[in-house]
Parts: sequence; structure tokens; C-alpha cells
Amino acid sequence: MRTEPTRFRELEETIDGAAASYTGTLAIDNLESAALPNKRAVIEAVDHLKHALFLGFYSTHPLTKDNLRQGIAEHMYASHGALVEQIERALTYDHWMGRTDGKLPGGSGEEVVLSLFRAIPELRRLLNADVQAAYDGDPAARSVEEIVFSYPSIEAIVAYRLAHRLFCAGVPMIPRIVTEHAHARTGIDISPGARIGERFFIDHGTGVVIGETVVIGDDVKLYQGVTLGALSVPNRNEQKKRHPTVEDRVTIYAGATILGGDTTIGAGSVIGGNVWLTKSVPPGSRVFGRARSDEE
Repeated sequence: MRTEPTRFRELEETIDGAAASYTGTLAIDNLESAALPNKRAVIEAVDHLKHALFLGFYSTHPLTKDNLRQGIAEHMYASHGALVEQIERALTYDHWMGRTDGKLPGGSGEEVVLSLFRAIPELRRLLNADVQAAYDGDPAARSVEEIVFSYPSIEAIVAYRLAHRLFCAGVPMIPRIVTEHAHARTGIDISPGARIGERFFIDHGTGVVIGETVVIGDDVKLYQGVTLGALSVPNRNEQKKRHPTVEDRVTIYAGATILGGDTTIGAGSVIGGNVWLTKSVPPGSRVFGRARSDEE
């Protein structure tokens, strides 16, 4: 049996070994970590925004016209300070690493956050339509309240709609932190770069993947396990549409895989479960069972 001094000495030796591994030769060393965004702070800031978006679902006391503004202000002030700081950190770090593309100069965090906050009424309109689409599209749903409280697709879509605004503003790292946190919680992977229209619904949701250059129209419904992905992995700096376009009023059933930037699913189409598509289909198509690809 090890004595207490022996255990302490061995523990100290393992700490020495861990510290020695930070030689500056690994991409994950990041000894300038104080400049990096803080993931926990980002998630907490976004959680405060969720409260502002759905205050009636999160408030711990009755809401009236008299105290509504105060309740919203509490969460927006808390989100504001944290989000500005984390965006500035992301911008500073990107500049320090030589990755700045000139989209956002340092000091832009304040204006980015205010722009996001100005969009809250529009975001609430969009999210209300997403929730209504879930209620209309799922006969198992008993109420709108049940959907907001418990549907993983709504959590993932809320995260996406917030992150997409930041992505479009040119904010580095933060949008992906937000959507990947939602991915970990829900099993739904939506890139913040995707462009998604109104009244979007993902039923069940687990295993859905929506790539960065996906374009989705209005009134689209996806089931679990759907992948809207790329056919290949191009050069990182190549500005190319890698993922499919899904036009209005399309339904894609469980397990379907649709790949490629030139692939378009025409409006009003229905894609069956487990179908594999790398070729466009015209509006009103019904594709079941047999896969379609460019080789056909």
C-alpha cells in the first residue's frame, strides 16, 4: 500500500508530466487562453436571450404589462455585457492568430450585440411560426406550451436563429459554440451558416445534420436522421456551395441523405425514408425506396 507521501509525490510527478506536454508544439496548447472566448459565458448569455424570447415560459413570477419590461431588461442587460465581452475576445484572438478577414474590426462587439437585440421582435415572430409549424405538423403535440418546453427541435432552432445572426455579422467562433452546444443537448446539428426559411419543423430530430451552405425554403419538414451534407471536402478557403438546396413545402422522411451543392429538391416534393440523393429532383417529386445519383 502506498503511503501518503508516496501518493503525493506520484501525483506531483503526473502534474509535472502534464505541464511538460505544453511545449508550444501542439495546436491545442493555446497558452494565450485568456484571450479566447469563454464557452460557459457564451452559453449563459444565450440562455438569458432565450428568457427574453420566451419570457412567459421562464418567468418565476406572474407577468403583467407593468413588470414585463423589467423582466425582459433583466435578461437583456445580463446577456449584453457577457456577449459583448465574448465577441470582442473572439475578434481579438482571430486577429492575434492572423485569421482576420477584415469583416469586423476590434470594438465591433457592442454594435453586433445591439443589432442582434434590435432583431429580437423579428426573431420572436420567426420562432413563433416555427413553434406553430411544430404544433400543426405533429398530431402528438397537445399544446404550444408542451412544444416550447420539451421539443429538442425548438431548442436547436432557437440556437440556430440566434447564431445565424452572429454568423452573418462575421463573428468568429461564437456562432459555432452556440449551435454545437445545442447539438450536444439535442442531437440536432445545424450549422450557423445554413439559410433556413420560415415555419421550419424537425420532427423527433435525433441525428439530423444540416451543413453550412444548405439553403432551406419555407414550410419545410424534416424527420430524424436526415442529412443535408456535402459530396466532398474542398479546400477550406474555397468559397463554394457544398450542400443542397431544399425549396418550399418539402418533406424529407427519416434517414434520407441528400448531398451536394448542385442538388436541389424542388418545391412541394416528398423524399422518402432512407433515400440517397445526389441529383436534383423537380418540383412536386415523390422519391421513395430507390436512390438517385449522378451515375444513374
